[in-house]
Amino acid sequence: MFGIADYGAFVVAILVFLAIPGPGNLALLTATAKGGVRGGMAATLGVIAGDQVLLWSAVAGVAALLVASPSVFSAVQWAGAAYLVGLGFALLKSKLGDAPVLNMTPHHYFRQALFITVLNPKAIVFYMAFFPLFVTPAIHQGLLTFAAMSATIAVLTFGYGLVAVLLAHFLAARVRANPLIGQVLNKIAGLLLIGFGLKLAFFK
Repeated sequence: MFGIADYGAFVVAILVFLAIPGPGNLALLTATAKGGVRGGMAATLGVIAGDQVLLWSAVAGVAALLVASPSVFSAVQWAGAAYLVGLGFALLKSKLGDAPVLNMTPHHYFRQALFITVLNPKAIVFYMAFFPLFVTPAIHQGLLTFAAMSATIAVLTFGYGLVAVLLAHFLAARVRANPLIGQVLNKIAGLLLIGFGLKLAFFK
């Protein structure tokens, strides 16, 4: 379909990768907990926008540039790590009664999720390595094939985000009834963000 080899396997692979815990998933859950369904869906759109920037950058060969220029790759990598670690420490320092660290409008949730996604240079390299697995030169249709891939990823991410946001919103109502639970979850989220940031910075 559209020059994609084994479209069904491509869809399954994307769904599996979406379900793997990471900064993007944490951004969706945090935005939903703080901003409800509207905030969660804004974050979902931010993740989608970030993915589109990364995958088209990969198509354009940015991944090759990053691999060939370690200093550029390292600079973007450290910027992304610092952003995640900073958010993590802010959550760890929050106390009961404090204004939520991520208490932002839906527009800001979009921007935050976009930054978290884009500031991960490894994702560009991932797309560069992932796309060829489902591209066969004999049936490849140039930009149409990559456009179909990017559209599929966007649609699947939106569907996944919608389900995740609705489930998170359902659970958030129970968390709000017990502020202590919310505080514990803030600490866990902070540790996870710091862990993701350190992993991004130090583990190749």
